[in-house]
Amino acid sequence: MLATFLIGLREGLEAALVVGILVAYLSRIGRRDVLPRMWAGIALAIALSLGIGAILTFGAYALTFEAQELIGGGLSLIAVAMVTWMIFWMQKAARTMKATLEGGIDRALAHGSLWALVAIGFVSVAREGIETTLLLWSMVQSFGEAPVALFGALLGLLCAAVVGALIARGAVRLDLRRFFAFTGGFLVIVAAGVLAYAIMDLQEAGALPGPFTAAAPLDPVTGAVAVGWAAFPFGWAFDLSALIAPGSPLAVILQATIGFMPQMTWLQVSVWILYIVIVGTFFLRGLRPKRARSTTPSTNTARYPEPAATQGAS
Repeated sequence: MLATFLIGLREGLEAALVVGILVAYLSRIGRRDVLPRMWAGIALAIALSLGIGAILTFGAYALTFEAQELIGGGLSLIAVAMVTWMIFWMQKAARTMKATLEGGIDRALAHGSLWALVAIGFVSVAREGIETTLLLWSMVQSFGEAPVALFGALLGLLCAAVVGALIARGAVRLDLRRFFAFTGGFLVIVAAGVLAYAIMDLQEAGALPGPFTAAAPLDPVTGAVAVGWAAFPFGWAFDLSALIAPGSPLAVILQATIGFMPQMTWLQVSVWILYIVIVGTFFLRGLRPKRARSTTPSTNTARYPEPAATQGAS
């Protein structure tokens, strides 16, 4: 619940900030009459995200186990790719997000296009919506606790909507730079766990070599799949099921936060470590310029523009 809550809060707040910028700008220029068009695009984006979630949830029932694992692993890889891209996109593009959105509205109003405004609302929310849907679906498949996980995500989205509305009205101020830095680091760890789960799915489907295929090294004494260094690279890296029962609260918490499972393959462990090292290094490197610029008053809040400033100008 904690993991999906933070994901819902992070992704929901990104969408809420975008919507807040759009609404505040249209109010400032006196064009609230076109707000229904933008809201129509946002509603379409939400409907698309829910539709994708429904198809993924109910469509899998008619598939074989191998097909479910193959599709689940593939979609988890897509979710990891989208999350990774969004983490670095926010580091680079947040500085010009406000100007870009306002410029898009200006062009749409200049051409008098109904569909252009609908598209602005749709695109602004669809990206976060689809990303959130894929990530949550992958995590629910991994946790096996759909009601609790989905409740956490819903609670996070509701909190994001409230915080976004308060920021837009100027009723609350949030250090967005620190918020996105913290949640971005958390998402790096979560994405590493989803990646490890995707590898497990693909191994179970037989798409990748592992303990479920003929490539698995066997213990010469027991005849079972080997565990430890003797099992490298296609066996089990470790098996702590006797200490941490799979499905127990501790196992679920560890899997939700750091991607740890009581029994993991060498391929899972390897990709988890590589992802953390590579993506984490680039993420931390991207934080350094912001710390340096925060020492000058002129750039203290420029990294993540707040809708409150626009709202105050109206």
